[in-house]
Amino acid sequence: MRLEGKVAIITGAGSGIGRATSIKFAKEGAKVVAVDVNLGGINETVSEIEKIGGVARAYKMDVTNREEIEDVVKKTVEEFGKLDVLVNNAGITKDSTLKKMTEDQWDAVININLKGVFNCGQIAAKQMMEQKNGVILNAASVVGLYGNFGQTNYAAAKFGVIGMTKTWAKELGRKGIRVNAVAPGFIRTPMTAGMPDNVLKSMEESTPLGRLGEPEEIANAYAFLASDEASYITGTVISVDGGKVI
Repeated sequence: MRLEGKVAIITGAGSGIGRATSIKFAKEGAKVVAVDVNLGGINETVSEIEKIGGVARAYKMDVTNREEIEDVVKKTVEEFGKLDVLVNNAGITKDSTLKKMTEDQWDAVININLKGVFNCGQIAAKQMMEQKNGVILNAASVVGLYGNFGQTNYAAAKFGVIGMTKTWAKELGRKGIRVNAVAPGFIRTPMTAGMPDNVLKSMEESTPLGRLGEPEEIANAYAFLASDEASYITGTVISVDGGKVI
């Protein structure tokens, strides 16, 4: 198992990619700390992990609340002795064209998708620097590489996440910490479930592989980057998008 003995905090673990990543990490031997604002969701995630014999804990945590983040990191280290991996997966969408986007829509997405990544990354990095090792993995997006109609806020946040990823890799490399990002394409998650059928069909048709991705396919990329198999990879963004950005 490629993550045997590692301890990972995964944000947004209550559903979608976060849940799939939590389960994948547990299958690979990691002890998982699943966090989300949705306590019911992370309890279900932990239940799924325990069914397969894994070890996991659920903590309700808001990535915009630094006190809650510090408390989760403290509890993780107190119970498991260390923090090896942070997966900054939590995120939301509030789409609108530039003309119609409200300040509230802008602020909500930037606060969670960008500042939330900063908050968690900074606090986790302090613990990892004490240990002199660790891995931080950030959720980017193909939208953060090429933009997307109606997603000024989301694109700005994801472009920012990519910038932070590369900056942190330069700052933290000599501290023994690797930092990478995964840029998913169109993935079948609760975030896309509410979209009209014609929009989903258009997404599929515009992807060379001809389908939406599955959360587990993103989880596989995170598991590789978290593992020692990726020990010489840092500061990179891996697109998992079915060829969408070719």
